[in-house]
Amino acid sequence: MERFLLAVAATTNTIPGGQSVFSTMKFAVLPIAKVFTMCFMGFLMASKYVNILPATGRKLLNGLVFSLLLPCLIFTQLGRAVTVQKMLEWWFIPFNVILATISGSIIGLVVASIVRPPYPYFRFTIIQIGIGNIGNVPLVLIAALCRDKSNPFGDYDKCSQDGNAYISFGQWVGAIVLYTYVFQMLAPPSEGTFDIEDGDLPIKSNPVINTAEQVPLLAPPEPEPVDSNTSKPGKIKDFFAYLYEKMKLKQILQPPIIASILAMGIGAIPFLKRLILTDDAPLFFFTDSCIILGEAMIPCILLALGGNLVDGPGSSKLGLKTTAAIIFGRLVLVPPAGLGIVTLADKLGLLPAGDKMFRFVLLLQHTMPTSVLAGAVANLRGCGKEAAAVLFWVHIFAIFSMAGWIVLYLRILF
Repeated sequence: MERFLLAVAATTNTIPGGQSVFSTMKFAVLPIAKVFTMCFMGFLMASKYVNILPATGRKLLNGLVFSLLLPCLIFTQLGRAVTVQKMLEWWFIPFNVILATISGSIIGLVVASIVRPPYPYFRFTIIQIGIGNIGNVPLVLIAALCRDKSNPFGDYDKCSQDGNAYISFGQWVGAIVLYTYVFQMLAPPSEGTFDIEDGDLPIKSNPVINTAEQVPLLAPPEPEPVDSNTSKPGKIKDFFAYLYEKMKLKQILQPPIIASILAMGIGAIPFLKRLILTDDAPLFFFTDSCIILGEAMIPCILLALGGNLVDGPGSSKLGLKTTAAIIFGRLVLVPPAGLGIVTLADKLGLLPAGDKMFRFVLLLQHTMPTSVLAGAVANLRGCGKEAAAVLFWVHIFAIFSMAGWIVLYLRILF
């Protein structure tokens, strides 16, 4: 009887790749535990009892990470790993970001239609469910996972370089989505502000008729005609300035995106890659300096994230029902849709054969909590308090949800 029970335990506690269920849970839970520990350190440093990391310090730390440390990490990891052939093989990564945005937004629309969030936070609810963190948190998880020598993805150098390259390759698309789609979706209501009291809810109003007092006494002067032959260079300059402003290129071309473009451009040209990025390159001292700076990104961003949670949920106008619906939609409903998308793509042969890390990163893009940068855009649009409340609660519950989903993903992959 004892032998029979041991045989049953041996067969039920192993997965196809030979890893035990306990080992799978260890690989899934330990990275989350490491992330939580470092976030707690940031929370402790920012608390009123220690107060080493106040709000101004966290703002400066966030700026340092975003402007220097993260671009250095992206440039070195993506540039050293990428080639023209690999970029052609990795085409599904940016496409997966777009699919994640579409599927998440559809789920957000359904949830918002059912919950009916308070005015004017309908589109805000869709965005908080639909836009996940495809950059910072996955980079942290990959680093924590690869640090374990017995991880199922191989040695630390290959695991971390491949994982970081895959994640970085999708970030430029995420930034375009963020500063176009998200920026437009979070536009203030017709009242011009999200700070609307209950007594100020919109009602159908008659169009305003200009009275005599509203009509200017003097009409503005007519613009003087300009010779088309002499103003052609000025017209071209004005056109590019208009295009630059209309496409919001200033918002899109942020330091991490510039680093991604440089990494892909240099990494795809063998001469430049041998000149800058390889270990024996003449200019490798520059790359090595970026590697050292990039290694500081993970602890710094986790300290800043943990410090941001010290403010708590704040005075949010969303209400308990809407906040709970956002958490449930983002962490419970969106990942199964992503699992279906990645599984279908794998069945259709759209993914590189045998690359487990590639599939794992694709699944992580659908599993992460709400994007911190989406919260930054919400702050620009005037709904920063509500975004901070959502980020607080979503990241708290994501500690448990991500562990469960990663266990499932590892069991499927191995």
